[in-house]
Amino acid sequence: MLRSLILYARYFLFTVFSAGIIYLIKDFYRYCLKRNRYFKGLHPGEKQRKLAIAHAVNWLLRAQSANHDGGMGSFHLVNKWTASYPETTGYIIPTLLQYASEKNDSNIAESAIRAADWLVEIQRPPGGWQGGRVNENRPPIVFNTAQIIRGMIAVYKITKSPKHIDSAIKAGDWLCSVQDKEGTWTRHALMKRARVYDSYVDLPLLMLHKETGIEKFKNHAILNLNWIVEEKQLENGWFEDCDNTIKRNYKPILHTIAYTIDGLLESGIYLNDRKYIEAAKKAADVLKEKFDRDGFLHGRYDRDWKGSEHMILTGCAQMSIVWQKIAHYAGNKTYAESARRMNSLLANLQKRNIRKESHDIMGAMNGSFPLWGRYEPFAYPNWATKYFADAMMLEENHE
Repeated sequence: MLRSLILYARYFLFTVFSAGIIYLIKDFYRYCLKRNRYFKGLHPGEKQRKLAIAHAVNWLLRAQSANHDGGMGSFHLVNKWTASYPETTGYIIPTLLQYASEKNDSNIAESAIRAADWLVEIQRPPGGWQGGRVNENRPPIVFNTAQIIRGMIAVYKITKSPKHIDSAIKAGDWLCSVQDKEGTWTRHALMKRARVYDSYVDLPLLMLHKETGIEKFKNHAILNLNWIVEEKQLENGWFEDCDNTIKRNYKPILHTIAYTIDGLLESGIYLNDRKYIEAAKKAADVLKEKFDRDGFLHGRYDRDWKGSEHMILTGCAQMSIVWQKIAHYAGNKTYAESARRMNSLLANLQKRNIRKESHDIMGAMNGSFPLWGRYEPFAYPNWATKYFADAMMLEENHE
């Protein structure tokens, strides 16, 4: 607690006495004085939506150019650009490739391929990828490794390069080899604890199954999916063991809740299994109802779905994506409308209307709204911008 207070004091003081004060003032103004304007703002038109996506993608490319290894970091008002983050670089690759395809932009595609090539270089011999940022040199982590598989498969589909699919298969083999017999992952998991958001690990295994036909990838994914829906979901849709901490596991962050829902939904669709789809929909419906009523989502939710803490913009964008997938799968327009309203909120928050806005920030999404929220405070994590771009492109494509 004391350490957190000292950290916050440092962040506030540094921001107040630096160029970052304008961003702090802007969020104070938006959150405290004109909250309703942003929570109930007009939906951006087609031109504004395209501009929002372009700004987001350009910022992701800026995040890559800030380092020289091909990976992508995040920007902090206090500490500036971080070292490259292998996990998020991995799942940013499909975002860049989708945008490159839509815009027929070979330069952006090359940036995505360069990121994948870097990830191949730093893959650990057993098959996994390290946790944390590259300069931290941490041991391989299951969740991080699975997200990089997403990038490898996306690049392989356009390059047909054996090194990318071989890297993905090697990682998939490692994931299967370190799985517990119950279907969980603990040995190479964050905190050495089994977590339900590993449903977001299951889908990359199923993607590998689709690409290679190797049955074990599907079987290991199903083992974990069954553990989640049969052992860890309550009747009201809430998930136990869903937070990326031990201390606050009783009220997980929206970010990891959304990971869990999305992994279950996509896996259920791929396997054509209503059990997983309905499990995902049960939780997604609760959050949709809360958003439809309040116009925003809290950063954390306890077992009674009681919300607390400021908005986590990554989780908000992820829920927009989930609702759009359900709308597309079930043909229910009410989900699409909720997603459209969420995208409107996020697009309004992305557009800060600051003269001479820093290129290190323009187009990026906050970790939290307001900027001083507890999740990634005073920072612009690259994964928040990635999911915002995905949510906006998904809306554009569905329309």
